[in-house]
Amino acid sequence: MDVLSSDEDSIIDIVENKIQTRRLYSKINSCLAEREKIIIEMRYGLLDGNAKTQREIAKMLGISRSYVSRIEKRALKKLYKELNGKLKL
Repeated sequence: MDVLSSDEDSIIDIVENKIQTRRLYSKINSCLAEREKIIIEMRYGLLDGNAKTQREIAKMLGISRSYVSRIEKRALKKLYKELNGKLKL
């Protein structure tokens, strides 16, 4: 009986995780400025599964690492606010 309960719980967790992921991608596309979106996608490997460091992103975009950090923080705050703090971080 415990095995069935455990399987059901994990399926529910997987479905909930997929719903949150779709919601996050939707918010990334709708509420972030283009540069913020690019930095978040590169930083967390959302496009190719390869997360990049702030330094790598800075070099690719021709900006400072500290500027990448500021943009990343601003974008994460926007996403968190848009998702009403309901996203599990």
